[in-house]
Amino acid sequence: MIGQRSLFSDDPLEMCTDLDQLKELNLQCRRCGLRDGCNGVVFGKGNPRARLMLIGEGPGAEEDRQGLPFVGAAGQLLDKILAAAEIPVEEVYIANIVKCRPPNNRVPTREEMDACLPWLWRQIELISPAIIVLLGSTALQGLVDPKGRITRVRGQWLDWNGIKVMPTYHPAALLRDPSKKKPAWEDFKKVRDLYRQLKEREARLNLA
Repeated sequence: MIGQRSLFSDDPLEMCTDLDQLKELNLQCRRCGLRDGCNGVVFGKGNPRARLMLIGEGPGAEEDRQGLPFVGAAGQLLDKILAAAEIPVEEVYIANIVKCRPPNNRVPTREEMDACLPWLWRQIELISPAIIVLLGSTALQGLVDPKGRITRVRGQWLDWNGIKVMPTYHPAALLRDPSKKKPAWEDFKKVRDLYRQLKEREARLNLA
């Protein structure tokens, strides 16, 4: 079991055996005050059996409006990065540390992250990715290290619960500071190379 959740067998998150069930339960969430100030829960999107998962901070205005993560300007840039890395967007799953938009797009508080993380932990368990890309400081601090700094660890492979984790800059940071685009691309090339190796290895096993 990933994270710290109820040890009882009737934990409602544990009883969800697929993402659809988890999403239906998540849409009812009132664990923190963020839900009262947004249009709705932004659960995630993508391939439920993805080997590569990307995790960002939280929904922005456009994501809150559409109910999907990474559909605004940062999401469009992320799509371009994935395309340049020849990683089909249909093969990945995308989610956020918090699933409701913080007011004025502020950084979520530690309390808000802690309230929302059990949903993400269960998503990860159900998807079972081999690689996770953490987009930005909030994703790094929320999932791996509360004191982590993206400028210090980006580009370095981390191990988290047996999953290979690559921290890198959030696409929104690249839009604000284009000088970050080159190092972020170097990070994504590492992700691309490991992802290709993973797919090739799994393809060989399937043929055996």
